[in-house]
Amino acid sequence: MSERDPSAGLHAVDVEAIVDARHPDPFSQLGLHWTDNGPAVRAMLPNAARVTVIARADGRVIGELAPLHPNGLFAGFVEEAVPYRLRIDWHGVEQEIEDTYSFGPILGEEPLQRLAHGDPYAVLECLGARPMEVDGVPGVRFAVWAPNARRVSVVGDFNSWDGRRHPMRLRHNAGVWELFVPRVAAGARYKYELLSREGHPLPLKADPCAMQTERPPATASVVAKVDEIEGFAWTDHEWMQSRGARQTAQQPLTIYEVHPESWLRVNEEDRRGLTWPELAERLIPYAKSMGFTHIEFLPIAEHPFGGSWGYQPLAQFAPSARFGSPEQFAAFVNRAHEEGIGVILDWVPAHFPNDPHGLVSFDGTPLYEHADPREGYHQDWNTMIYNLGRNEVSAHLVASALAWLKRYHVDGLRVDAVASMLYRDYSRAADQWVPNIYGGRENLESIAFLKRLNHEVRYVPGAPGAITVAEESTAWPGVTSRIEDGGLGFDFKWNMGWMHDTLHYIHEDPVYRRYHHHNMTFGMVYAYSERFVLPLSHDEVVHGKGSLLGKMPGDRWQRFANLRAYFGFMWAHPGKKLLFMGGEFAQMAEFDHDGSPHWHLLDDPLHRGVQKLVRDLNRLYHDEPALYALDSDPGGFEWIIGDDAANSVFAWRRVDGAGREIVVVCNFTPVPREGYRVGLPRAGRWTEVLNTDAALYGGSNMGNAGLVVTEDIASHGKPQSAALVLPPLATIVLRAEP
Repeated sequence: MSERDPSAGLHAVDVEAIVDARHPDPFSQLGLHWTDNGPAVRAMLPNAARVTVIARADGRVIGELAPLHPNGLFAGFVEEAVPYRLRIDWHGVEQEIEDTYSFGPILGEEPLQRLAHGDPYAVLECLGARPMEVDGVPGVRFAVWAPNARRVSVVGDFNSWDGRRHPMRLRHNAGVWELFVPRVAAGARYKYELLSREGHPLPLKADPCAMQTERPPATASVVAKVDEIEGFAWTDHEWMQSRGARQTAQQPLTIYEVHPESWLRVNEEDRRGLTWPELAERLIPYAKSMGFTHIEFLPIAEHPFGGSWGYQPLAQFAPSARFGSPEQFAAFVNRAHEEGIGVILDWVPAHFPNDPHGLVSFDGTPLYEHADPREGYHQDWNTMIYNLGRNEVSAHLVASALAWLKRYHVDGLRVDAVASMLYRDYSRAADQWVPNIYGGRENLESIAFLKRLNHEVRYVPGAPGAITVAEESTAWPGVTSRIEDGGLGFDFKWNMGWMHDTLHYIHEDPVYRRYHHHNMTFGMVYAYSERFVLPLSHDEVVHGKGSLLGKMPGDRWQRFANLRAYFGFMWAHPGKKLLFMGGEFAQMAEFDHDGSPHWHLLDDPLHRGVQKLVRDLNRLYHDEPALYALDSDPGGFEWIIGDDAANSVFAWRRVDGAGREIVVVCNFTPVPREGYRVGLPRAGRWTEVLNTDAALYGGSNMGNAGLVVTEDIASHGKPQSAALVLPPLATIVLRAEP
């Protein structure tokens, strides 16, 4: 071979494989290589007119590359083997850039080994797109897990979405493809182009670990400003150090559940939702003024279909571009913390949508999902189920959870659809599910995953005190028990049974409520089996269920009075509180993700009254430890009247264990009851600290003039009692004076 040989040491079979973008190891052929006739450079640059090699140090021309193939392969000898750049003439437009294939492996062997063994911190360290410098050259490191692909290329605006330009290097020990692309910067759009094991091209895939995406309906991943996200200038140190003590079962938690896209729409023409900066200016002060301790967002991880409300996410590491940049989301959380408000995210590890640019058949095989549709396809939601028995998939999801907690200082994750994860036969016919290895219906892999998740959340470096909340609708034992005791390890569980029972009761006409009395008391039978959140969530005001106000019977006044009495019952009942947006002012219509809560209803005194009641309930709840301190202790609650079905009256006592006492009395009929005697646990004066029938809230203003004094008349097992005025369809709260 002579120096004039334009192939510069390339064999014909390699030429064809490179040109067709099917070479198994492009780094073995492209870039700088030694041949028998000296150093040579080879580059695949489709549509380039001319390629010159220049020394990186001083810009000297050290070689010219000749076209070897009309589809864009260039090769030629250079004067010396030094760091170089390529000067490319794109038919009149000149570009000077370092050669991707002049750089060695980027990822270290140790993190790749950890990745192969399912370490979620290795996922955060290795995968995705990360701006960085290599040998003083700025660019972006791309890395993606696709062990069964024959070839993976990164494509984007920087290479005209041409998969021949940047095929990646396979790191066999972890099944990870990596590439450093010089001079690419944050903001660049990209995807991955894959060939299946059989050599078939797959739909372009978004990055499963992308930290930023295009705004839907566009589907590309975006190189994020990682330094600005991971190096965000947080000012919430005091909150972060104290939040662990704020979020226990012994503290008040009142959660305002929000669909961020529709909480408040602006601009009459396009009805757009608010951005993170706008939500910070409007939502945080509102939640604070209403007395909520936390804002819980329906899932904000990027999702292609807005009508899923976020419950079918594809980019588990990326805040949705609908609301702005990742840095702006971090600023929202920081602002919330400065105002004393926690932020909880709904998080979805149970399933993912089958959009072709997503995870489904990611490398041509069922990589993230189960191969068997009896395990891998969710019939109810037309989604794919994660194969949590695969270490890498489990690590991917745990890493997502850790990312929200570490990168964005999120205070808690409400884990969606836990029941569907725990049971292999969930919503399946007898012949449509696969038993576990012992022949049972329990999903052992999901159980192990949930335990691992909760264990990892306990020990997130730099982010102590985060909580997890399970949406679990069955009687699975030990959801909130310690992992060491055989439990799943969640901090709280939604009490779906309490919600269904009490809404069923309140929906009945008062004349029939005597026959459903047990629905209001049954929750206390199992109240201490778990640590509960009482949820009136979005699920209760969608799909034809109407609004909370719409569930109330009677004329207009009675409907509002019923709702106010029900809220009083809920806030005084053991368990943390959650209320979906619009419920706090008695939204009349059910949730519409394309609209907004009907804020104009606040011009109506009855709607405004409900809002004032919720505000005052939150404040009372926060100020009275008896209403929360012993939520998970049977010693904190005592029925005084639990059996007066004929009058639909309930009364109970709450204590904090330190001398403070509250008595709550509910009258769930429209009949006022004067002289209704209730036994009280302490002699003396009791202040009526809240009455849902107050005129301020839109009620008839019946009550006890703010004060009750006991008499030496035994009643309900107590030596002291008082003859109370029970307003119609109302809850009153009495506090013992010292």
